Amino acid sequence: MGYVLQQSGMHQGGLALLSIAVFALSAVPLELQRRIVNDAIGSGAVRTIFLLALAYASVALLEQAFKLVLNVYRAWVSETAVRALRRMLHVQRMDVAAGSTETTGVEIAMIVQEAEPIGGFVGVSISEPLLQGGILASVIGYMIYLEPWMAVLCPLFFLPQLVFVPLMQWAINRRAEARIRTIRDVSSGIASAVVDELDVPAESRRIDQVFALNMGIYKFKYSMNLAMNLMYYFSVAAALGVGGWFAVEGRIEVGTVVAIVSGLGKLNDPWGDFVNWARELSVVGVKYRLFADVVTGMDGRP
Repeated sequence: MGYVLQQSGMHQGGLALLSIAVFALSAVPLELQRRIVNDAIGSGAVRTIFLLALAYASVALLEQAFKLVLNVYRAWVSETAVRALRRMLHVQRMDVAAGSTETTGVEIAMIVQEAEPIGGFVGVSISEPLLQGGILASVIGYMIYLEPWMAVLCPLFFLPQLVFVPLMQWAINRRAEARIRTIRDVSSGIASAVVDELDVPAESRRIDQVFALNMGIYKFKYSMNLAMNLMYYFSVAAALGVGGWFAVEGRIEVGTVVAIVSGLGKLNDPWGDFVNWARELSVVGVKYRLFADVVTGMDGRP
């Protein structure tokens, strides 16, 4: 995060303001849905229905416009950071004497592949948790305002994920670090072929190892997504069951049940994005440490 602030401190403030604008609008469509179902349709006021529907479309348009500007701004900040990393490595490489083929191979891997995920994370490093955390807080707060029993349902949705997500991410990080080191070895082997014969069997083994590591990462990643999706569907089932029961007994209105189920849908995406951000932060932390070790070594610093 120190590099993030050094590279794009002022722009992170602008991204934060756009993120606040987006999540400030996140609960408004839920309230408009509730009013359309309960108040307008219940009273048969066609004019009110059309006005509320127009308001819903207007809010959605404004929210999506803010998201478009936010995403483009993030992309610009990220690509600027990627370019800066590649230039820094290139300039430092020009300032030192020609290194070994192994060093050259590592630098090729860093310039071509490793700089992009590190720099790409700069654009979302602060705005993404602010945006997704703000959406989660506003939607959960709105649902608890509608029905206090949501204060029990929401933890059932999140708590199991706080257990299995960090464990699976730790396994992914180990494989990600091994993958980076292996790819550097592959690049070093290719670079050494310029002055010597390429060790084909060794390179083939490394390529197979990269394949195995990638498949391990995919298995953990998609298993994590499966478990998270199941938690979402279980929470929707609970909301429909309990909400339907309360609606039959007249304790809540049908529109409230609709708003709560829609709210759970609005929780699923930001929570998934928040977990993806935390996962990326963890992996990029590993990549940045390996990147920085090589750069400081080239710079002659301990």
